[in-house]
Amino acid sequence: MLHPSLGICLALTALAVSAPLASRAEEAQGRDVVGVGAVLPHRQRAAVVNEILEERLARLLPDLMRETDIDMWLVINREYAEDPVYLTLVPEPVFSARRTTMLVFFDRGEQAGLERLTVSRYPLQGLYEPAWKGGSREDQWTRLAEIVRERNPERIGVNVSRDWAFGDGLSAGLRQQLGEALGPELEERVVSAEELCVRWLETRTPRELEIYAHAVALARGVIAEAFSSRAITPGATTADDVRWYVRERFEELGLDPWFHPDVNVQRQGVDHEPDQPFFGDGDAVIRRGDVLHTDVGICYLRLCTDTQEMGYVLRVGEEDVPAGLREALAVGNRWQDLLTGNFAAGRSGNEILAAAHAATDVAEITDRIYTHPIGHFGHAPGPTIGMWDDQGLHPVHGDWTLRPRTCYAIEGNVKVPVPEWGGQLVQIKLEQSAAFDAGDVRYLAGRQTTWHVVR
Repeated sequence: MLHPSLGICLALTALAVSAPLASRAEEAQGRDVVGVGAVLPHRQRAAVVNEILEERLARLLPDLMRETDIDMWLVINREYAEDPVYLTLVPEPVFSARRTTMLVFFDRGEQAGLERLTVSRYPLQGLYEPAWKGGSREDQWTRLAEIVRERNPERIGVNVSRDWAFGDGLSAGLRQQLGEALGPELEERVVSAEELCVRWLETRTPRELEIYAHAVALARGVIAEAFSSRAITPGATTADDVRWYVRERFEELGLDPWFHPDVNVQRQGVDHEPDQPFFGDGDAVIRRGDVLHTDVGICYLRLCTDTQEMGYVLRVGEEDVPAGLREALAVGNRWQDLLTGNFAAGRSGNEILAAAHAATDVAEITDRIYTHPIGHFGHAPGPTIGMWDDQGLHPVHGDWTLRPRTCYAIEGNVKVPVPEWGGQLVQIKLEQSAAFDAGDVRYLAGRQTTWHVVR
């Protein structure tokens, strides 16, 4: 079932070697997932995150600024009203913007490279050169304006956007103050940095792709635990019990969920709403013969996962999942192949959606597609490929094109009649994290091809 990368697991675990033996032993308790490996304690995660961030700032950001024609990028926000991009630009440990924090990125050209400054009261651990010694808020804005005038950029990117939430992090009040500080001449050079925000958030480095496999394997490992007799006693355990098992297991492991886990039930002879991606009574007692579905998402080392898998509770006397359900899951896997087979660099989310639906129509598969980017956020920016409640084409987000080194939750469902259930439709709802690069889609930690079985 699980496809972890053993080398990555060992490498991440080895990062904890420098910690005192006693503290490592205490932190390690409950931090293993069977068949997957260890979860780094928070203390060791910071070094990994900061190394990756330094690489992203040094190697990735300059190329993205040139690609999007931004000479200077200003990221300005206040404590507890953080720009969503800000928290992906600053080193661990960090929880807020601390008063008003200003980051300045200035492209000095390919030879000199990218200049990174902070006009802020508090330092940022060496990744940014301090450009202000402190003072009043008026002094801070005056100093920012001086920096901009001294460098004389042609295009000044700020995070304001009508269409992208992740490109709209500059508050109205700060935007007004920025305009007043810059003055009319520089204000004319201010442009939206929405495209840069999306490209920064959606693009992964090779090292991030390696680590992502481990994060996804951890999420899948907890699902395997939850859809087993370890967590479920047929006739006693409810769907809500399993939800909380997953949630509390993540807490034991020190993993942060970005939404509360969902678990729901399909049952022979019970009508559901097959056009909905999620249905079932959370208080329902799980019984033998039930089909189970879960949806979970965690964030680990600043990378978020989104996973849906299926389980089956064996009836008394059954040794395996009924053949009709096994075939239904196989249809779900064929659906995944038809969808990802239409991924191509430069193709928009809308084009992928239309091509995938054409392919599933030919294959006579009844499906819904609602695939989305993942990365620093579970629902990340990038090409939208359908919505669960709207299978039509979507302007702007659906028109965004597929780029290399980006990651997606391959999400959707198929409805399949099951002979053993008298032809009743069963909805196979799948979601697996995958990377697109070099023209190929690769599942980061494998995908579900066999049922989780509760015996």
